Amino acid sequence: MATLTVDIHAHFYPATYLDAIVAAGYAPGTRYAEAPADAPPGPQSRRYVMHDDAFTNIGERLSRMDAQGVDVHALSLPPPDAFSHTPRLLAELCGAFNDAASAAHVAHPSRFVVLASLPVHTLEAALAELERARGLAGVRGVCLGTRFVERELSDPRFFPLWERIAQLRLPVFLHYAPLMVIGTPQRLHAYHLGNVIGNTTETAVAAAHLIFGGVLDRLPELEICLPHAGGVLPILAGRLDRAHAVRSECRHLARAPSEYLRRFRFDTVCHSDAILEFLVRFVGADRVMLGSDYCFDMGVEQPVAAVMRASLEAEEQRQILGGTAARLLGVD
Repeated sequence: MATLTVDIHAHFYPATYLDAIVAAGYAPGTRYAEAPADAPPGPQSRRYVMHDDAFTNIGERLSRMDAQGVDVHALSLPPPDAFSHTPRLLAELCGAFNDAASAAHVAHPSRFVVLASLPVHTLEAALAELERARGLAGVRGVCLGTRFVERELSDPRFFPLWERIAQLRLPVFLHYAPLMVIGTPQRLHAYHLGNVIGNTTETAVAAAHLIFGGVLDRLPELEICLPHAGGVLPILAGRLDRAHAVRSECRHLARAPSEYLRRFRFDTVCHSDAILEFLVRFVGADRVMLGSDYCFDMGVEQPVAAVMRASLEAEEQRQILGGTAARLLGVD
């Protein structure tokens, strides 16, 4: 029996999402923007536009999935927190994505499931959309950013959101929040470092807040998947443990930080056979799931082939390609 392949990291920009941005005054094609629509143009506006209609075109997506050997996409929207300066629009965008992604699932139930987007400018708004979206067909998880706008993921004010997500048994795909990557912005503008280094570091910072901030301890049933193979988090395990051993602000954990790494799931977007093999040896094949970052240029064009190429056992490949994700997302 063939292994069902499930891509946990596959982005979707519905036409209704893009239309709502245009209706708010942004230029056609804008997918997210840091500045208000009426802000003067310049580096601080940081408006990003679509570069491939395959993000939106379901027919083209299905063709690419077939060519890659991918059976199922877990549709997610890179968190639209860059629109937090207009909270009403942010809530509208999350709702538009959730409705459209659910419609894609209804049209193609064997090919798509949904990771719902939540407006996290306030706890109340996030909880309201969570309760609405969880009733939509195909919603099997949640996609959150690496921060709640300007608050860390361990902020006590947002713990009720984590608690409710855990109660609902919805796994969380923790994607970096666009335009909010760590570091001095000017240093990361060159050489695409905002993506190459900034995004992967953001993932590690967010995970560290969940570990040291006690969220994982308080909610042992919470499932969180980290993109880009966990970014720089796995390679920092020893440094986290050293800080726990010698720094007073890190000693409150009952266990070493590295022991929490198996509390996370990781995707396979690392562009390196050696790194993928290291990750599987380090956290276990049951904690790693197929990902492509569809269809950004920094994604993996042939995600299934990348897993098959690595030096892994057949059972490890089966788990990574879809066995674990299918169970986590309730995919038949």
